[in-house]
Amino acid sequence: MPSLESPLKEGARLLLVSNRLPITIKRSDDGKYEFSMSSGGLVSGLSGLSKSTTFQWYGWPGLEVPEDEIHLVKKRLSDEYDAVPVLIDDELADRHYNGFSNSILWPLFHYHPGEITFDESAWYAYRDANRLFAKAIANDVKDGDLVWVHDYHLMLLPAMLREEIGTSKKNVKIGFFLHTPFPSSEIYRILPVRNELLLGVLHCDLIGFHTYDYARHFLSSCSRILGLSTTPNGVEFQGKIIAVGAFPIGIDPEKFTEGLKKEKVQKRITALEQKFQGVKLMVGVDRLDYIKGTVEFMPIHFMHKSVNFDELIALYAVSDVCVVSSTRDGMNLVSYEYIATQKKRHGCLVLSEFAGAAQSLNGSIIVNPWNTEELANAFQEAVTMSDEQRTLNFSKLDKYVSKYTSAFWGQSFVSELTRISEHGEKKLRLRRSSKVPEEMAKDAVVPSIPVYDTTKNENKK
Repeated sequence: MPSLESPLKEGARLLLVSNRLPITIKRSDDGKYEFSMSSGGLVSGLSGLSKSTTFQWYGWPGLEVPEDEIHLVKKRLSDEYDAVPVLIDDELADRHYNGFSNSILWPLFHYHPGEITFDESAWYAYRDANRLFAKAIANDVKDGDLVWVHDYHLMLLPAMLREEIGTSKKNVKIGFFLHTPFPSSEIYRILPVRNELLLGVLHCDLIGFHTYDYARHFLSSCSRILGLSTTPNGVEFQGKIIAVGAFPIGIDPEKFTEGLKKEKVQKRITALEQKFQGVKLMVGVDRLDYIKGTVEFMPIHFMHKSVNFDELIALYAVSDVCVVSSTRDGMNLVSYEYIATQKKRHGCLVLSEFAGAAQSLNGSIIVNPWNTEELANAFQEAVTMSDEQRTLNFSKLDKYVSKYTSAFWGQSFVSELTRISEHGEKKLRLRRSSKVPEEMAKDAVVPSIPVYDTTKNENKK
């Protein structure tokens, strides 16, 4: 297991930014607030980093806060969660999240361009919401801080934050991590605001993806769409090398192994084993959306409800096979979670080749989910596999999941952000003097950022 020492330098702060705070806030009619931690992939992914590193989390609180209650909400979030709310009214938040981020970027990044209809008003909302984030962070950021921006909802934020900070703060380092796939340049170029989003994230010091394929697609878009010079691990932009890399996310395996020890979980496992005695059990855990499957054809009964953690790990533990058949997935941590519960059963993992996890989880049965015959054969192979082969496959999977945890992911990214930004300009000088033709090293290829001017197109809102 990797060390849990903090990757931050002495005196440096880490400001973590996501569209939504990891806190569920409920307001009653009489103005009383209830706060509780949320669940989700990003929360799980960063739980490991929180064991070694203190960070302040910025995000939308999930509701519009009345003016006279803002101070109360800010104080409780700060005192209880070390969190800072970015205040956005409900209408703008909806147009930013549902109108642009999830109706345009999400389907495009998952290779479903037919699902999108570009809406200029949604784009303006996306831009305006990113500006509010930039102003909120710029108000707090200090010299030497690290700012880690997460996901496609905030792709304009790095550029806007640089603009808001100007020269008032020194050595502020910005990282960006995309939790979805980044599509091929031929798909990405469909987007009318393709230049603006690329320029937005290029104001970072480090840009991270789950897999090298996603990083390669991003670099290809920078080269083909913006005309920038790239290397396998960076892109030249405004006088420096912007580092680009693959940082596969993981889980906290201990959460699952410890969860299985609970008495009520053991009782549930016993009950499920009795219920399904003599049969092979296959499990799949997915959101209901079009990259996971459809409801038009349902040979298997679907229960439209969420499952609590204890029930989930019990289902994982009694299942002989886990099926991850998504047509496109940034990583898919269900595959990791299943492995973490299989130290006793050594279950098989049937994994879509279009999930990012397929590039990491050696020992799984990799399939093309569009090929139903191949998928059926994989099911047959999984349920008839010998105990010896299951044990061999599991040992490979367990070794990877146990080593490359969420803590390792978070520490790796923050460590690289701390290190890489100190050498970016030096690398560029060396590269220009030794390898890159002069015509490829000009800074004039890329326009500046008037596209983010919030006064532009006001009359069209």
